[in-house]
Amino acid sequence: MSDTAPVLTIDGPGGAGKGTISRLIAERQGWHLLDSGALYRLTALAAGRHEVALDDEAALARVAETLDVVFLAEGGEARVLLEGEDASRAIRTEQVGDAASRVAALPAVREALLKRQRDFRQAPGLVADGRDMGTVVFPEAPLKVFLTASAEERARRRHLQLREAGVDASLSSLLKEIQARDARDMQRSVAPLVAADDAVELDTTSLTIPEVVDRLTELLARRGLASAS
Repeated sequence: MSDTAPVLTIDGPGGAGKGTISRLIAERQGWHLLDSGALYRLTALAAGRHEVALDDEAALARVAETLDVVFLAEGGEARVLLEGEDASRAIRTEQVGDAASRVAALPAVREALLKRQRDFRQAPGLVADGRDMGTVVFPEAPLKVFLTASAEERARRRHLQLREAGVDASLSSLLKEIQARDARDMQRSVAPLVAADDAVELDTTSLTIPEVVDRLTELLARRGLASAS
């Protein structure tokens, strides 16, 4: 691990655009990418496959410590292999997302994944996407961003994604799930979802993806961390 490699942390609630924005920034800057949410989703998925209960903290921590996972970037798309099988689509279901939120509330699981997340910090730089990247995992990061959007807008975005994937979903149900997940993430005792004191907060409700990418690229350049190309 390179402790001197610059880190851009992008935190915020689900549906605020963190994943897409982080990937585009990493591609533009030629930096590494950490999708921390994927690690929690993979832990939840692996737990389900191995019949580990979501309230068995010790067993879940062991699952997190021994995750057989490989992240790949092919043709501009991110893929993830769990125990040798492509789990890219499986970890993005609402069911796994809800389970991941429950798993992420367990201190032993978070501790098990902490070093694995920090090991992603490599030159020339890292874009770290999550919910506690700027507060817990990389508190010394030179640029921290907290993306937000209204719950209604995040539900609308998720509904559109599911429709485009051919999945029928209720917009009202998605809104309730997002609100419940937000409450759970913000109220958990360890690493709750909150903006770091020195984070730049950006509401993406009325912004396009290119607009957000441009604003963050400008912030990086202003901090002397990367070019504004």
